[in-house]
Amino acid sequence: MEIPEDYKNGYKNFLGVKIDLSKRPLIPREETEYWVSTFINDNNKSIKCLDLFSGSGCIGLSILKNIKESTCDFGEIDDGFIEQIKINIEINNIDINRCKVLKTNIFSGINDKYDVILANPPYVAEDRKDEVGEDVKKFEPAIALYGGKDGMEIIRFFLTEAKEHLKEDGLIIMEFDPEQKKEIEEIIKNIYSDYEFKKDQFDKYRFVKINK
Repeated sequence: MEIPEDYKNGYKNFLGVKIDLSKRPLIPREETEYWVSTFINDNNKSIKCLDLFSGSGCIGLSILKNIKESTCDFGEIDDGFIEQIKINIEINNIDINRCKVLKTNIFSGINDKYDVILANPPYVAEDRKDEVGEDVKKFEPAIALYGGKDGMEIIRFFLTEAKEHLKEDGLIIMEFDPEQKKEIEEIIKNIYSDYEFKKDQFDKYRFVKINK
């Protein structure tokens, strides 16, 4: 089995950002690129954002690159990926005064409040591993893929805690598996005032926008 092409190349382009993959973070997906691009296109003011479960940092870096005067904190638990984010900040010539890289287990040690929290959490159900491509299982990081037995373990905790880290009119955008939509909606409607599920370019429910 061959190593994925993007790892061979050593990088991936993501919304005008060069994403180095030397530390083997999750390879950025086109579905993720789609919803991040819709957010960038809909937002024309400077924001303070948190890119949680950052991995390569592709989401936050695209915000910093495409939204002038925005700032972004990167939250990540894995030391190798923290180093990866720092590499990607440097190679894309991002002003280090506009960002911080934080080691965090979801929200541990994060005390700030944000205009926007952008999250692509691990959401693949361990019960559905047989549906994951063999190259993904062999080469890509399990820590970035699997969210417990039903894929919802990290999402549940994230949605419960995220509200405390939003400013008054704050927004959450979170990616998920389309099959998780019903359970995610049950969680959201008990915590948040307003939300909207959105489809990706393949006509599948892929992300949700949640207002505090």
